Amino acid sequence: MANNSCNKSFCSNYMLLKPQECSVLDLAKILFSHKSLGQKEFVDCPNEEMIKEPLSRRWVIFLSILVQKILLAIAKPLAGFGNAIEYWLNLQNVNGGFFRLLFKSLICKAVSPDKESAAYLSFIGNLDKRVELDFSKNVGGRRRYDEAISMMAAKAAYENKAYVETTVKDHWKMDLVGSFDFWNDYQQKATTQAFVLQDKNVDPELIVVAFRGTEFFNSDDWISDFNLSWYDIPGMGKVHAGFVQALGLQKSLGWPKNIVQTDDNINHPPPAYYFLRKLLKQLLEKNEKARFVVTGHSLGGALAILFPAILAFHEESWLLKRLGGIYTFGQPRVGDENFIEYMKGHLTKHEVPYYRVVYSNDMVPRMPYDNSTFMFKHFGTCIYYNSLYREKILVEEPDKNGSFLLLFIPKMLNAAWELMRSCILPCVHGRKYQEGGLLLFMRVVGLLLPGMPAHCPQDYVNSTRLGSSDHSTEDVAKYQKIGIVPA
Repeated sequence: MANNSCNKSFCSNYMLLKPQECSVLDLAKILFSHKSLGQKEFVDCPNEEMIKEPLSRRWVIFLSILVQKILLAIAKPLAGFGNAIEYWLNLQNVNGGFFRLLFKSLICKAVSPDKESAAYLSFIGNLDKRVELDFSKNVGGRRRYDEAISMMAAKAAYENKAYVETTVKDHWKMDLVGSFDFWNDYQQKATTQAFVLQDKNVDPELIVVAFRGTEFFNSDDWISDFNLSWYDIPGMGKVHAGFVQALGLQKSLGWPKNIVQTDDNINHPPPAYYFLRKLLKQLLEKNEKARFVVTGHSLGGALAILFPAILAFHEESWLLKRLGGIYTFGQPRVGDENFIEYMKGHLTKHEVPYYRVVYSNDMVPRMPYDNSTFMFKHFGTCIYYNSLYREKILVEEPDKNGSFLLLFIPKMLNAAWELMRSCILPCVHGRKYQEGGLLLFMRVVGLLLPGMPAHCPQDYVNSTRLGSSDHSTEDVAKYQKIGIVPA
């Protein structure tokens, strides 16, 4: 993990955690030392910003650094374990299941999976193998359609390029503009992925940009999630450092309007923001009626909302006017109250709808904490689905920090219901809602860790297909326009 330096001309107010420079003794001192955190070698910030931190805030910083240190230490074995798990799952897939694999192995006819093929699925892809778009049980206007296609695109973003191409072209009958890897200037490698498609069936003027979320066994992704570092960008507010770094923040430069190609960056992939901004301009110039939406699940959702934030920062009004919507699924918090006001102003000015979809007890949208000791906040229209896939339009999901102990038992009971529901859904809605053994295992884990399986794409896909609401699409748009959110 590269050193997180910050040029004062770009940002004079910041807090950057450097877990690789924090010893075990330093960790203990975070909780028990009265010395300013700004004077620690593993915290890079203006000293006056961290003079007296309360224990509650120190505790959160302690946990953030501890988790990052663990992730750094286990990065290689975690990746190796993940590769082994994915290979084993795909070995069963290409041979028709465990028992057929066993039989084929006995007669020496077992087939090895090809990691570059369209049939090779990530761990996330093995949780929900559905490929086809399905609007048969979900009728509604543009919002319903955009939400459903955005979720399937966000799910497909986890897979390799061959899978994305086959899915978009052969199954969805749409045009794939491209599937891309993007450079992270702070980690000095390509850590961010996204793909762009153009609908040519229901809405030929729709372009979708889908960011990949957190890969289950990728330490870099989890470090971005757990890194509570932030930058206070002038005019924008405080934003999560890990997320903006993944989007394309330039080391020592911040967010220049344009970046100059040098000998240092000529041989690696481009940053996500700058490449996608240029690509969208080229696509939209070809059709004055075309619009685009941005989407993502988990970490991908954070990148999806930050992308228009940087467009606004660079005064890209022409692009923002063509932005038809932002759809995020299981998205963590990305900024403070100033960032919220900044985004609300620009999204309202350009009439851009922002829908933040949250399923039941999903723990990720409830992170990082929103309380008196930390500054991360949510905003936008929260489309909340309970475990019956009943939709509510809310300001904030219930139990916003996921830490209310009195709700732990109800959450466990809800997890038990979700496990039983796995047997009920296929009987009611057909085999396409049948859940595989891997997801059932995750449901069992959810009995002890409620909220963990709720983050899986399966329930988000089901919500967009089976979700019912007391409010029509027109009602939602009307409420948004006048600033009233229905319960």
